[in-house]
Amino acid sequence: MTTEIETVVAPVVEAPAAPVAETSATAPMADVAKLFEAPIKSMTEAQDKVRAALEKGLTETRANYAKVKSATDEATSALEASYATAKTGVAEINTKAIEALKATAEANFEFAKSVFAVKTISDFVALQTEFTRKQIEMLTAQSKDLGALAQKVANDSVEPIKAQVAKTFKVAV
Repeated sequence: MTTEIETVVAPVVEAPAAPVAETSATAPMADVAKLFEAPIKSMTEAQDKVRAALEKGLTETRANYAKVKSATDEATSALEASYATAKTGVAEINTKAIEALKATAEANFEFAKSVFAVKTISDFVALQTEFTRKQIEMLTAQSKDLGALAQKVANDSVEPIKAQVAKTFKVAV
């Protein structure tokens, strides 16, 4: 038993397909295909341009990263050299300061020994005056030495950083 739909559809489904001849109905299809070819071609060109720009940007980014990494490594080396110089300089300053304290302590002990040998007040005043004069001279000399050493250490410690900064800005310009 066949239904009405089967009776209507069966002849259409079972009929052999007729070859499609290029008629005036297929001509607009070719025109439509041509209409889509231009946008597809321009989209492909745009994709190629975007890809090229991205590849160029990536190459430039890698080159800039390499430069920054190199500059950072050089700056780190400069800081390490500066730190090592400062460390050595501070040790020298500490040694000089200890030597100054030792000299002051020895002068004080000598003064104390001399005070016990004094017989008169005028000898004590003369001894005290001479001791004070020598202490002021020694303190002045020690201060000059420590100041000069501190200046040298500061300059030597900053030199690697100054050189690196100059190099970095010279390269950047």
